Amino acid sequence: MKAPRPHKGETRKGRGEPASLVVALAGQPNVGKSTVFNMLTGLNQHVGNWPGKTVEQRVGHLEYGGRRWTVVDLPGTYSLTANSEEERIAREYILREKPDVVVVVVNAASLEHGLYLLAEVLGLGRPVVLALNMMDVAAQHNIRVEPHVLAAALGIPVVPMVAAKGQGVRELLDAVLQVAEAPQSLHPVLPTLGPEHRPVWEAIRDALPAELTREYPADWLAMKLLEGDSELTALVRERAPEAWQRIHPLLMAHEDAYLDIASARYAWVERMVRAAVVQPRAGALSITDRLDRVATHPFWGLIVLLAVSGLVYWLVYTLAFPLVDGINAGMDALGAGLKPWLSSAPAWVRGLVLDGLIGGAGTVLSFVPILIIFFAVLATLEDVGYLARAAYVMDRFMHWMGLHGRSFLPLFLGFGCNVPAVMGARIVESRRARLLTILLTPLVPCTARMAVVTFLAPAFFGRWAALVVWGLVALNMTVLMILGIAINRLVYHGKRTAFIMEMPLYHLPNGRNIALAVWDHTLAFLRQATTVIVLVAIAVWALAFFPTGEAESSYLAQLGRAFLWLGHALGWNDWRLITALFTSFLAKENTIATLGVLYGISEAPLAQRVAATLSPAGALSFLVVQMLFIPCAATVATIRKEAGGRWAAISVALLLVISFATGGIVYALFHAIGW
Repeated sequence: MKAPRPHKGETRKGRGEPASLVVALAGQPNVGKSTVFNMLTGLNQHVGNWPGKTVEQRVGHLEYGGRRWTVVDLPGTYSLTANSEEERIAREYILREKPDVVVVVVNAASLEHGLYLLAEVLGLGRPVVLALNMMDVAAQHNIRVEPHVLAAALGIPVVPMVAAKGQGVRELLDAVLQVAEAPQSLHPVLPTLGPEHRPVWEAIRDALPAELTREYPADWLAMKLLEGDSELTALVRERAPEAWQRIHPLLMAHEDAYLDIASARYAWVERMVRAAVVQPRAGALSITDRLDRVATHPFWGLIVLLAVSGLVYWLVYTLAFPLVDGINAGMDALGAGLKPWLSSAPAWVRGLVLDGLIGGAGTVLSFVPILIIFFAVLATLEDVGYLARAAYVMDRFMHWMGLHGRSFLPLFLGFGCNVPAVMGARIVESRRARLLTILLTPLVPCTARMAVVTFLAPAFFGRWAALVVWGLVALNMTVLMILGIAINRLVYHGKRTAFIMEMPLYHLPNGRNIALAVWDHTLAFLRQATTVIVLVAIAVWALAFFPTGEAESSYLAQLGRAFLWLGHALGWNDWRLITALFTSFLAKENTIATLGVLYGISEAPLAQRVAATLSPAGALSFLVVQMLFIPCAATVATIRKEAGGRWAAISVALLLVISFATGGIVYALFHAIGW
């Protein structure tokens, strides 16, 4: 069943504005909570930051059942213990904003983990609906969940869903609506403390003053004090000193109560799972278990990661380049077809159309097949659950830099685009680790950077191109690691951060999710290609045409020759190469757009014309600098926004030095051996 779109027709016309309904979505990472949010709200949503926080806030709207809904997507969190910014935000929102209904989204294939979070949410005293998502993934692993049995055991509605396919979304809307209109009908079953600590919990609850229990549920607040929640302990001590005098001795006498509380929750979870879940037979190894013996192995897992990255580039060359050649041929044919029509036009008009638009911006369109393959492969790896394994394998390498596996996730996002990768560093709790992650992110080659290198490498290195590109990525990762270790040792004195992450079960990829990801990213690229890249291509053409109409005596040639001394040290004897590199600051694709303008239209493909001006050592040096060069202007602006202007300047300066120094070393080494 398809998910319902926001229905204007379902409002009650003639009765004024529909009543509002506020729904909060809570859940752990990788349970499909964002998919549920997107299915509910469609395009009617906005993204910002929580007030005073760097954590992303997503709010959406829809109209259903005669009411206007506001849906708030809370940060993904494993618990509500307030150990991280995400946990504090989720907890405080439910407590202070008091949404009409809280929908807890759990993964049906790993129900135990989701139910622990549910136990904490139920204690907050708001009406709750459980969204049992990924029922198809559970079925793939021979796990059968009985929603009606689970609902009876929990005392709250349970809605089975496959949100990625739109299944169960309307049923979820109906369940939320029913709970919002009759919250008194719920009788949730909560975990209960054992007889050893229950009396002290009751005594603490009774000692709490009314001014606090009006803001916080008394049962929950007493439980959190017993757990040793530092934030709430400080709150009670400051705001209710008299009550604290009675509560503090009780807490000191029962310091081990947190163990009983955790045991009570786990026993509650086990009881619910035993009642409603039919697991595979004991001793049977699941597909996930078998695959993870290799994918998460300290050595073989790294080999798998390297093989997967190599497979990505092989797929690009195998699938994308026939299409790239076709697009290039089409652009050449277009240019040849327009020449007779433009023969009587002024020289500058011919140059603008043929060299500026077709030769520059038009060439960039040949990137589209390359980007589509990259986006599709990355989305598939994420959808099947492999990225979490990659983060786990990389965790020990991250520790060398004072980071952990969680930092790997935004870094991996950088293979798509550095801008969301820098923003993705918000998930890293420690400011030190977050800043370090942001500084290292531009060293991850984005798809635009990869497209430039992938476009040129075959002309430079022929059948060895895939291996060269793979080696360039490995070089970037090596530089990233060396820089991370150096900054951590010199600036942060070797500090490290702990990391705990749940491994999602492997499951078949969802074609709809992958297609949407590819569509969104490709559309974003095309928008950029029709704005920034076109404008830069026209500007480069103008600088290369005026004042004489000849590129060799143009303003751009004068600028390029001013920096030719730097190119000589790198094996570049053509001013057009260093000019193209500098224009990539606005957008990485501008390297090709600029080369297309400066080398003009010819029967020979652009990449071959560029290759003719370079020795193999110089060509390798050019690709190395291109991979390590400063990020695009959008990434620098994002770094400034997330970390401050000083760190943005440091990032640019570091990468300028690193890129040219590494390119010079590579050229010197390979030139010395006569390559």
